[in-house]
Amino acid sequence: MRRGVRLIAGVDEVGRGAWAGPVAAAAVILPRTAYEDRQLLWGLTDSKKLSAAERLRWSTRIRATAVAVRVAFISPRRIDQLGIGVASSAAMVRALDALPIPPDHVIVDAFPLPDQCRYAERQDAIVRADATCLAVAAASICAKVARDALMVRLSRHHPAYGFDQHKGYGTVAHRQALAREGPSPLHRSSFRSVAKHLPGATGTQTTLGVGQ
Repeated sequence: MRRGVRLIAGVDEVGRGAWAGPVAAAAVILPRTAYEDRQLLWGLTDSKKLSAAERLRWSTRIRATAVAVRVAFISPRRIDQLGIGVASSAAMVRALDALPIPPDHVIVDAFPLPDQCRYAERQDAIVRADATCLAVAAASICAKVARDALMVRLSRHHPAYGFDQHKGYGTVAHRQALAREGPSPLHRSSFRSVAKHLPGATGTQTTLGVGQ
């Protein structure tokens, strides 16, 4: 902002380590007042440090305050094709591209966006940005709330797996459901913990992701 940058987008993804469901990313542009007025959004932090109820309250405030918010998803099948790292980057780029106002600069948590995307020359990739940068923390919360809500809806079509409880992550209950039911269409078959339950699995599958 001191350099004259006006529209800064924070972007972050959630669901990278889940065994089932999409990876989600949000892009958030906050107004300058959000950084200057302590009454608006100060206190935001990484979504993993907040309860579900706190995330929902913050998400409502973020959407009421932000210049723009967009969330994008990459499906489990696409994750299997691309690998989770590439799919996570694709979700973030898709969320940024969906913004109604193009940002002047992008701040991303940890991993930079790919060189071939149009934001490559105007981004900062900052480790732990979801805990130190207001716009990235806002993106983390919006992505988490949107993905959790989607997993609850998807659970109605696949009630045996408990997606509404664990949101596709590798809990004991999820592992037991996989052993009992086998993978659903929502599972990431390239992840080792899922692949070993596929028909004909030998226990030696490799994985495109890091879903252990």
